[in-house]
Amino acid sequence: MIKVKICGLSTPESVKAAAGAGADFVGFVFYDRSPRYVGASQARLLSGLVSAAVAKVGLFVDADDAAIGAVLAQAPLDYLQLHGAETPERVRDIRTRFELPVIKAIAIAGAADIDRAKTYESVSDMLLFDAKPPLSKDALPGGNGLLFDWTLIAGYTWSRPWMLAGGLTCENIAEAVRISGATMLDVSSGVESAPGIKDNAKIRRFIGAARNL
Repeated sequence: MIKVKICGLSTPESVKAAAGAGADFVGFVFYDRSPRYVGASQARLLSGLVSAAVAKVGLFVDADDAAIGAVLAQAPLDYLQLHGAETPERVRDIRTRFELPVIKAIAIAGAADIDRAKTYESVSDMLLFDAKPPLSKDALPGGNGLLFDWTLIAGYTWSRPWMLAGGLTCENIAEAVRISGATMLDVSSGVESAPGIKDNAKIRRFIGAARNL
């Protein structure tokens, strides 16, 4: 069965929609430049709306220990997702220091990025392959609704579980899974009506489509 992570949730309604439709993971963004940003106290309240069967993921971008610790002091997260330029050494340190499984996001645009991803296998618990963001100085590290060439990761065997992200929608996930071989999907902008505004009907349709693959 294809597992689904709905990322960038920020309202009780969207969290309930995701959990109610059967999401395996819910994601909260702790990056204040993102339109999907939530604070620790907000994330604590939202986390309380899902059962223990739904994994709660906190997304951080080049955060220091104090920032991560401040969130964990309030929000009960199950995974830390690192979506910045964290080195393998930094990923290992975060994983050890906070004693939580780590998902390392890798921006993919070419074969060299696959080689870079391999350097994170031994220090993370899960990999997440996303499209490389635009070169604009205002670009976000993720949630841009951009696709990458799924054939770049097709046929690889990884020593860690991995998720596919980047521009996924109800309309393209069948092809994405067929080409990439993904068994876990991560969506944010693909279930929104505007940046940061989740569409609960789209959330339900996306999860339903994934379950039918």
